[in-house]
Parts: sequence; structure tokens; C-alpha cells
Amino acid sequence: MLRRLAAAALLLTLPLAAAAEEPAPGALHHKDWFAVTFKDMREDLETAAGEGKRLAIIVEQHGCIYCRKLHEEVLSDPEVADYIKANFVVVQLNMFGDEEITDLDGEAMTEREAVRRWAVSFTPTVIFLPETVAEDDVTVAEVEVERMPGAFGKWTTLDMFRWVRLKGYEGDEHFQKFHARHIEELRAAGRL
Repeated sequence: MLRRLAAAALLLTLPLAAAAEEPAPGALHHKDWFAVTFKDMREDLETAAGEGKRLAIIVEQHGCIYCRKLHEEVLSDPEVADYIKANFVVVQLNMFGDEEITDLDGEAMTEREAVRRWAVSFTPTVIFLPETVAEDDVTVAEVEVERMPGAFGKWTTLDMFRWVRLKGYEGDEHFQKFHARHIEELRAAGRL
């Protein structure tokens, strides 16, 4: 009888434990190291540069199974999280959100309008910006240096953040070559 009560108590706590990992209804999955800002992209870019970091904008939506995968399987990995936190300021936007953001050109709009303006059609999507933007009349979409649409595994995601940090987009080695070379190095080191 005591065993049955203990088993029943355990079963009752399992849904609570699982629910604790879910965001509130209508909310996005979120990491505590994501930046909390006024979502003024020029200010966010300047803040990131002032910290010696790059700005990454992650667009997600409530109920997105791929966003969940990214958060639970990739961004929760200490190696990935530590690298991103050390090198990037991450601003999260809701694909269908109504919060006001200000694009680099100073135009204010809702998150959903910005996402349309930047031609984001899939979640999650990570948009990487350059270190600085000299022009005042450009949009995020006009100056982004790279875009990662979708939830990829640990090594692809981490390599994309590394490649952007190293300004691989300015060189001759395409991301796919950079990533393939790194995977071979991981295999040779016995990490894969």
C-alpha cells in the first residue's frame, strides 16, 4: 500500500515537472541570458559593440516545436550557451508579437511587422548583424551578415555562431566548408 501511494505521488509530480519547463501560455521559450532591451536595434547593436560582442536576433513563436528543440537540446548545452553568452547579445522577438521595436533606420513597428519587413518566414530564425552600421537609413534585413533559419544540432549551431564571430562571411571559406572541417577535427579528437 505504501508503495502504491509513493508511486501515485511520483506520477502526480511528473506532469508538474514537465509543465515547469513549458513557457507560460502564449509566451516563448526563453533563456535567462537573452538580453532584455527596449528592442531598439541601433541601441542593441551599440550595446553589443560596447561589450565587445555581436548582436544576434532570434525570431520565435509560441508553440513552435523547432524553437522548443533549439532551447531544450542546443541552447541548454553549457558549451553552446557559454560561447554565445561570451560573444553575443541575443535579442528575442516574437514572430506574431505586438511589442514595439525600432529598426536600424529608426522606424518603429510591432515585432510582427518587423518580421515581415525582414522577410523572416520560419521559426526559429537567427539573424546576425555586423559589428557596426554606419548608415542611418538601413534596415536589419539590408545589413545582416548571416541568417540561420531553423533548429540545427549543437555543432551546426555552435559553428554558425563561431563563423560569424570570426567574420567567416568576409573570407573565402563558406560556412559549410568551415563546419565540415570542424566536424572532422571533432572526429579526430574523439569528440564525435
